[in-house]
Amino acid sequence: MEKPNRTLAFLSYLIPVIVPLYVIFTQRKEVFSRYHAFQSLALVVGAVIVPIFWAIPAWVVTWIPLIGPLLSAASFALVIGAYITILVGWVMGMYAALQAQIRPVPLFGGWGERFQI
Repeated sequence: MEKPNRTLAFLSYLIPVIVPLYVIFTQRKEVFSRYHAFQSLALVVGAVIVPIFWAIPAWVVTWIPLIGPLLSAASFALVIGAYITILVGWVMGMYAALQAQIRPVPLFGGWGERFQI
């Protein structure tokens, strides 16, 4: 069994999108680095999708007189919670990469495992 490339795995989290795409397209046989590249991409996708899934219903709810804007603003706490989870996942992913461990990141890690080819 070959030694895992911890540097590429760590850089996948440190420089999101660019390094993970590099790893995915050029390091086909490097299973460890590819795993962490997909985990990093899952965190990025989550960071993009979460506010979109909040904004559309929040805009609709805003049209309810009096309570709508309040509900919309209060529901933004869900987005903040998701971003805190993404930050924790990002740190846990970097730690796992440095420790040469394959462990999914919280909440969005399942996406990264499903993306793998």
